Formats: sequence, structure tokens, C-alpha cells
Amino acid sequence: MSVKENLLEIKNTLPSNVTLVAVSKTKPNEMILEAYEAGHRDFGENYVQELVDKYEQLPKDINWHFIGHLQSNKIKYIAPFVYLIHGVDSVKLLEEINKQAKKNNRTINCLLQIFIAQEETKFGFSFDECELFLNSDLLSQLKNINIIGFMAMASNTENVEQIRKEFKSLKEFASKSLIFNPSSLILSFGMSSDYKIAIGEGSTMIRVGSMIFGQRNYNI
Repeated sequence: MSVKENLLEIKNTLPSNVTLVAVSKTKPNEMILEAYEAGHRDFGENYVQELVDKYEQLPKDINWHFIGHLQSNKIKYIAPFVYLIHGVDSVKLLEEINKQAKKNNRTINCLLQIFIAQEETKFGFSFDECELFLNSDLLSQLKNINIIGFMAMASNTENVEQIRKEFKSLKEFASKSLIFNPSSLILSFGMSSDYKIAIGEGSTMIRVGSMIFGQRNYNI
């Protein structure tokens, strides 16, 4: 099946409140354009340089999501245009995003990454750390960022119940937060392997790559 067919097959099954981010990392511009011409506008990239290159070469009405592990010293390269930064996993990173957003006279949308998995390789705030930050004075001082929700990754496991439990824990945490309007809160969790479970547990944004574009090419 083509990129367009894969894309539309997934989109046609999604609830109206769920946004599909097509994960286009390592994929050529031609594939992204095929999805774009099918009406898709939300694309996700993991690597700063690749994202910058694609932004410069592709249509300017694309919503570019940065979904990788972002280093503070690289924020300046994507600050002029990035639509949403998913994996904000520290206050230090938020402060640097705020600084670079101010330089570009922008307010940058961010999701706080929450650690829900049983793996040390994952990043993110604990629930307690996140709650502490959201109730701190510091948040109100960061005028050039807009925290619009949470992002998380479940454990890499075949255990569906564990995945479901991890997703559910984030949904429950988010629903207790008094800072966000429940109708506009973004919960970004769920990928190719588990997005159906994620939607069942309240995800409003899924990140799908291989089911749209085919297996990734890591040799570039």
C-alpha cells in the first residue's frame, strides 16, 4: 500500500478528538509530500538537523512536532518554527525553550514528558516532580512557553495490561490537574505498536511512523 493509503486507513479509524502525528524521521521528502498532498499537516521528527532541513525544503504550513530527546544547545535551531515540542523532561529544558522562544518573539507550545514506564532508558518527570513544578511560581515566569499537556511512552513490552495500566496512570494524573482545561488538554501517548490501547485509555495525540511510511532506514 502507498503512504496515502496507509495514512487514510489509520485516520479513518480515529476518533474526532485524536490527532495523528506522522513520524517522518529518516524518511525522504517525497514520502512526506505524498502524505501532505493527501491533506495531512502534522509530522514528527526526532533529530534537530533533519527537522531543520525538512522545514527549509517543504511547505511552510506543515505543523512540525519535535518528538525526540531534545538537548538544550539545539533548541535555538528549531525555536523559530517548531509547532509543538513533545518531550520536555526537565525544568532546565523549559527555561531554555522559553529563552529561545523570547528571542524569536514566539510562544512555543510544549508537552511535559512524564515517566510512566518500567525502563531506565525512558526520560521524564515523575508525577510528584511534575505536580510540584505546575504549582510553582516558576511556571508563571516562563512567559514564552505554553504547556498544553503531557507526553509519555509506555514500557516496551508485550504485556498489554501493563501498557494499559501505564497509560491509565497518566490519564488519571492529568484529570486531577486543575491547571488545564480538560477539553483542550493534549495527551500524547501511543505509537504504531500500541496506539489503539492508548486511545482507549484517553490519548488525544498518537505518534505513528512505520505503519504509514514503512520500516525506518537507519543507514542515513
